[in-house]
Amino acid sequence: MMQSGHIQANHPGIYLDHNASTPLALKAAHMMHGLIDNNYGNPSSGHWASVGAKATLESARSKVANFLGCNSDEVYFTSGGTEANNMAIKGTYYHPAHKGNHIITSAIEHDAIRTALRFVKQQGGQVSILPVDKTGRVDPGAVAKAIRPETILITIMHANNEVGTVQPIAEIANIARAQGIAFHTDAAQSAGKINTNVDELGVDMLSLAGHKMYGPKGIGALYVRRGTKLGPHNHGAGHENGLRAGTESALLTGGFGAACDVADYRHYNQVRDLRDQFWTYLKAAFGEQIYRNGNAEHCVPNTLNVSFVNRVGADLLAALGNVAAATGSACHAGCVDMSPVLIAMRTPMHIGMGAIRFSLGHQNTLEEVQIVVDRLVQQIK
Repeated sequence: MMQSGHIQANHPGIYLDHNASTPLALKAAHMMHGLIDNNYGNPSSGHWASVGAKATLESARSKVANFLGCNSDEVYFTSGGTEANNMAIKGTYYHPAHKGNHIITSAIEHDAIRTALRFVKQQGGQVSILPVDKTGRVDPGAVAKAIRPETILITIMHANNEVGTVQPIAEIANIARAQGIAFHTDAAQSAGKINTNVDELGVDMLSLAGHKMYGPKGIGALYVRRGTKLGPHNHGAGHENGLRAGTESALLTGGFGAACDVADYRHYNQVRDLRDQFWTYLKAAFGEQIYRNGNAEHCVPNTLNVSFVNRVGADLLAALGNVAAATGSACHAGCVDMSPVLIAMRTPMHIGMGAIRFSLGHQNTLEEVQIVVDRLVQQIK
């Protein structure tokens, strides 16, 4: 199994929030430690002090490319998944080769997609937001029907960050390709957990976030298939082949490359087994008073989003003490706001307001799961 990072055995907390951020892989930590005092030159400087930094940068690019099954020149480093998403959307919208102004997306996208598209609309763009079914899945047929002559981009996330539902990306990619429309997917939550080979998915662009896959924060990447028309996101000295200006970090790219080097979705089999055992324990303890959100069949292996009926998830989570997880509800002045994702899935309020997302990682144990279940039983019963 992949070594996931510097987890202290005596740490009092139980960390079940890996969809928010993962610990640093040991290989990534060792790589970065070795780079702190060396390779400090600017990779673009062209003199002796830049040689090591440039070599580290390009080695990392090759490791990301190998992870995705693409060519090195199709990988562009960014500051994270948010910037990669913005590059894909704005770069497509503003490129002069694209004569249209219409973009298709889903109702359950991450804020990094939603807010970027909101900006595009302010600039005169048109955005079609497709509904999802009650498990959070997009219907490929709905994508086909939403296409217009002026459609220039389809962006649908690979896996949802809240409920873990995996979308039929390959089917949607076939539809986009047949119409000559660029297709982007946000793979921040799927990378390393399920297969993200870009040729098998058929995507033209794919976003990665380092800290979601046991790499450092502040680094990500956008895969751009050769021939895809994309304009620059940052303007400056022409770094990253002109798409993203700004001095690259050998430290962060080196750590990210090392994390990609050890990432393998097959390592998640044990995490999936633990997640499934967690659900078995919860269902046995709460019966009809607990509900599983998302698609049990099409789901990333580490995510378990559950709702406690007629409860407030935020209150339950707060009562669990040192358990790190996430909730799909928020309380404001006595009112409960339900997650937009659960609203899009048409989840009833009495169920959705009790949602908690548990996202597991490689270091979690059966003992930790049992402790969480016991605490929930104490709080509810």
